Amino acid sequence: MNANCHVEPIQKFTTIDELQSLTTVGLAIWGMGCVNCATRVRNALLALTGVVEADVDQATGFASVEYSQNLASLPALLQAVAQAGDGDHHKYIAMFLDSATQSEPL
Repeated sequence: MNANCHVEPIQKFTTIDELQSLTTVGLAIWGMGCVNCATRVRNALLALTGVVEADVDQATGFASVEYSQNLASLPALLQAVAQAGDGDHHKYIAMFLDSATQSEPL
């Protein structure tokens, strides 16, 4: 881990609208090399309107995301993970763990 990897976790202040129609989805995430990578992915997910909680575990490559189905979409979650990286040193790929949800990794 180099000095450019340090990331501070953001705090999410949830709105009343975000607490409507909540559901939780599991994500498998590849490319996280350290705990700062997990923080970077977590921050990207929490930055989405509608996401109220994101627990990302670098060691297992698993994330649990609680979000409002009214405000956030499943493709937006995958896109947030992909965009959390800088495309060079940090590149992340996510896929839904729920077999009922058909998705391609981004």
